[in-house]
Amino acid sequence: MSTTDPIADFFTRVRNAAKSKHKRVDVPASNMKKAIAQIMLEEKFISSFTLLEDGKQGILRIHLKYQGGRPVIAGLRRVSRPGLRMYRPAEELPRVLGGLGVAIVSTSRGIMTDHRARKEHVGGEVVAYIW
Repeated sequence: MSTTDPIADFFTRVRNAAKSKHKRVDVPASNMKKAIAQIMLEEKFISSFTLLEDGKQGILRIHLKYQGGRPVIAGLRRVSRPGLRMYRPAEELPRVLGGLGVAIVSTSRGIMTDHRARKEHVGGEVVAYIW
């Protein structure tokens, strides 16, 4: 099945799995999804992820993280979408929940968090918010 926005589909699968208290979720892999999963791992929103080969594009298996029976991912929102792209310079990158959450930004230097993009002084497309 082809989707118009595979990144939004990725976030929806993770959000639904977390709300349903699943231990893991499988999503079709892509380089951008792997980079987003790596950021989620570095920021401690997930416990781990692995890439499974299936002879096609591969499957990204994400192991969700819970604390006190509640998912660590309280919210996940797609910001820039195919119908409305959101680009911001480094000075105008959003702060999610006053710095408690993370904005994922696609820059000319790769996918990174808003903190790192501000530090390296690069702007780009604001992909999502995670808190």
